[in-house]
Formats: sequence, C-alpha cells, structure tokens
Amino acid sequence: MRHTVWALLALGCIGATCATPAAARDYPYCIKGCDFGSGLGDCSFTTYQQCQATASGLVATCVANPYFNQRDVNQRADLQPNRSSRRRY
Repeated sequence: MRHTVWALLALGCIGATCATPAAARDYPYCIKGCDFGSGLGDCSFTTYQQCQATASGLVATCVANPYFNQRDVNQRADLQPNRSSRRRY
C-alpha cells in the first residue's frame, strides 16, 4: 500500500512538471464568466463569433487572449511541409 501511494505521488509530480501551460496561447479569443473559472477563462476559440455563440444566453463575455501570439502561429505554419510539393510515384 505504501509503495502504491509513493508511486502515485511520483507520477503526479512528474505529470505536473511536464505539463505545458501553452494551451492559453493557442487561440485568440477567451470566454470569461462565472461558469468558466477564474483568470482568463476558457481560451479555446479561433473566432470571435464562436466565442459569442458559446456566450449566448450565459452571463459571460468574450475577450481577446492577451497571451495569443499570431507570429508564433505563422511560424508554425511555415515549418509544416507543403503537401503539394511532394513527389507522387
């Protein structure tokens, strides 16, 4: 039993240190309100219209994500291989 507790504790610590807080930076719009936690809220919207549709009928507002960096998104897109330039045999 003691070994199980220590193993779970170790896995929890490893998981906490490996987690990346980059999720808030991936999308440009956040929804804030009572149902969406504190701080930034839920930053999982690619368009303002998506955020507004989710906030419709709720006590919530949509705001721009202050941690979103469009330049990083453009650089990631440039690093992906262009599928049309691949050879087809």
